[in-house]
Amino acid sequence: MKKTMPIIIAALVVIALIAGSIILLKKDKTPADLKLQTPEAMQNMLDSIYESSKIELPSLETTTLDITDELQLTTYTGLKSNENVSDVVISTPFINAQAYSVAVVKVKDKSKIEQMKKEMLDNIDMRRWICVTAEKLYITNYENVIFLIMTDEATAKPIYDEFKAYVDNKIGRELEKTAESEL
Repeated sequence: MKKTMPIIIAALVVIALIAGSIILLKKDKTPADLKLQTPEAMQNMLDSIYESSKIELPSLETTTLDITDELQLTTYTGLKSNENVSDVVISTPFINAQAYSVAVVKVKDKSKIEQMKKEMLDNIDMRRWICVTAEKLYITNYENVIFLIMTDEATAKPIYDEFKAYVDNKIGRELEKTAESEL
């Protein structure tokens, strides 16, 4: 019995280490900010996407939008009302003559998310910049958060794909539009 006791203790230690490793690995795959339920989590998600991106981006400013300013809300999201909006985080270039815009919109009532995505698609102005037009627009959602990007195709698609990867491709219906379809 005395000879088997060290073996039993060693086996228990190994089992405890394996169980602890599995728990830690599971936590790494579902970070707290993946929930995207606060402006800070949405900003962290965008920072992570930009860091992962292999394309060159302009100098960007990521900030929380004042959703009570309906003109700004419509400009950055295409939404005509803030009625079902909890938070909006936007990412735009420091120099505003570049056609690049990302909006992350947290929705209060998830049952209206498809209607809101369609409103965004229909109302966003892809020509809102003075001398440039966004070539491509992508919209989708993860849970109750809508993700919109509009810029040139070579930039929009990789950033959009990074968002989908960030949320493990657990997305809703995808919408897209090209600048030609807006003319």
